[in-house]
Amino acid sequence: MFIRATAIILINLPLFFVDSAFLILVENMNNQAWSDRDLKVLWHPCSQMKDYAEQGLPLIPIKSGQGVWLEDFEGQRYLDAISSWWVNLFGHANPRINQAVKQQLDTLEHVILGGFSHEAAILLAEQLVAITPPGLDKCFYADNGSSAVEIALKMSFHYWRNLGQPEKTKFITLENSYHGETLGALAVGDVGLYKDTYAPLLMEVITAPGPDCFYRESGESWEAYSTRRFADMEQLLAEHAGNVAAVIVEPLVQCAGSMRMYHPVYLSLLREACDKYQVHLIADEIAVGFGRTGTLFACEQAAITPDFLCLSKGLSGGYLPLSAVLTRNSIYQAFYDDYQRLTAFLHSHSYTGNALACRAALATLAIFQQDAVIDNNQQLARLMREATAPFADHPHVAEVRQTGMIVAIELVKDKQRREPFPWQERRGLKVFQHALTQGVLLRPLGNVIYFMPPYVINAQEIKMMVDVAWQGIACAVKD
Repeated sequence: MFIRATAIILINLPLFFVDSAFLILVENMNNQAWSDRDLKVLWHPCSQMKDYAEQGLPLIPIKSGQGVWLEDFEGQRYLDAISSWWVNLFGHANPRINQAVKQQLDTLEHVILGGFSHEAAILLAEQLVAITPPGLDKCFYADNGSSAVEIALKMSFHYWRNLGQPEKTKFITLENSYHGETLGALAVGDVGLYKDTYAPLLMEVITAPGPDCFYRESGESWEAYSTRRFADMEQLLAEHAGNVAAVIVEPLVQCAGSMRMYHPVYLSLLREACDKYQVHLIADEIAVGFGRTGTLFACEQAAITPDFLCLSKGLSGGYLPLSAVLTRNSIYQAFYDDYQRLTAFLHSHSYTGNALACRAALATLAIFQQDAVIDNNQQLARLMREATAPFADHPHVAEVRQTGMIVAIELVKDKQRREPFPWQERRGLKVFQHALTQGVLLRPLGNVIYFMPPYVINAQEIKMMVDVAWQGIACAVKD
């Protein structure tokens, strides 16, 4: 009894209180042991926990990472084909980013950014102002993508209020869009799976028909379709401009919206219309920024500058939570006044401008500066396009679409009618499960299989992830 009680106490002690013999015991634990401990205490994001606890879906504990590879506690490796939720740019345990974070750790881990500052935050803000589209002159930090969207929404509304136009309280968003899980960000999204449950809590928005090119007519180009669809946005702006603070869009790719894609001409037309109707343009490049679409920022492909640019995910190379909102000096000046006038933007986060996260971001930007990342990505994108071309002829693939380093394959029940599989059948989950058995991490969006790998992937690894996806689809579509 005494021995059993002691074991229980040891298991519940923090590791730094446990002797070396117990550390060895923990080090030798297998996947199942870690998974069992996990399920007793953790509630995982974007998951139905019963799938793990009772339905046999594997919960895989990861011990280490290197490059595009993750390794579990039994030595099984997994090719991270989705960059661990789109955040990792230059591989796991990247030595250059590691070194930068280690050096920062010995100097300063964090300091309040209200009334104080530090080197990493200043240098990063300077670099972001320098590399983002021209005219974005001020940088406001936060912790994650949803928070960045919240900031942009609040800044836009507050700007018009400070200028004596408090009636501009509405936001226009795109059909099928996604901007995060906090209430403001969720409100301006349009993916029902995430939004519908919380509808009573959300502000009302104006939703414009989407420009994504999946539904274009036979023979119609992406450019022609996106141009045609802009007429709906133009009409909404004409009708509601007096009450609209901003339009928010994900440039070029609606990532959580099944990786649907559209032509840059839509952004060009939208920028012109927002200027015409005196409405802000918010570009949510949280997922598509930092080289994902073939240029450093997706807005570059339309040669536009938004009024607010939201950045996160790849900003820190996948290392630490960090986001930033870039905006114009003219917007900043609307808040710049004597304190007594109460025009200041009082939004804050405890970890705003965290020194470790900023240093990781600086190391990430240094890799872009020192290596030919965008040029190399163009070659990788070509390899991905060539490797996935055969999927277009698959009897259950409606479309293979690509923008830069993002490739999506949409599964359907009937190819001619583009009839989807019933969502309840969870065909994409079958692809996910098969891929794990073959050492590849895919995480389909419903019935859309996609690749968004780190930029350090090579030709052999591209072939492997595509071959495994082909096998997974074969398993998923058979009745």
